[in-house]
Parts: sequence; structure tokens; C-alpha cells
Amino acid sequence: MFKISIVDTPCKRTLLVEGKLVPPWTDELQRVSREARQDLEQRKLAIDLSSVTVISPEGENALYELMRDGAKFSCGGVLTKYVLKQLARRSGSRFRDILMTVTGIIAL
Repeated sequence: MFKISIVDTPCKRTLLVEGKLVPPWTDELQRVSREARQDLEQRKLAIDLSSVTVISPEGENALYELMRDGAKFSCGGVLTKYVLKQLARRSGSRFRDILMTVTGIIAL
């Protein structure tokens, strides 16, 4: 199972990702994120990974690209947090700089 929902607020557009982030769903995430960026109008793009159960190497690469493009992330699980920490290190970012809280303030 895989699902992406979009939630818009005045400050950000959030992509709620649920299920397994594995091929072919990695391509779907990239497509939806490109479309979501089209009309942000000064808002931030946030990716909520709290309901992701599996992240494949291709999923990691998709998240890395989103991170490099400036997306912020929220996550719940220990393994997802670990993956994001590794991707932040790989991109030369600090982990706290890629996180987004509910209020739009960077966490940690």
C-alpha cells in the first residue's frame, strides 16, 4: 500500500506519505512533489513520513533529492529518523535543519 495526501495551510504544503516507499512508488513521490512545488507561493514544502513503514534505497534517493531541493521533513519512527539523519549528513545539512514541526518552526 502507498498513499500521498496533500494538506495546504497558509505557511506550508505538506505531503503526507503513507506505506512503503519502494519502487514504483518512489517515482510517484517525485512526480507529486514536482507538481506540489508548482504553486507554493512562498510556502514551504514539508514531507510527513510518520506513516511510512519501509524505505528502500531508491526511496532514500528520492528523499535525498527532496532534501536537496529544500523540503522539510517530519517523522515518527526511530528507523525513519535514522534514515533522515543519514541523508542529512550525506547532503551536508544538519539534521535539525531538515525538520519541520507542526507549527512550521524547525525542530530541535
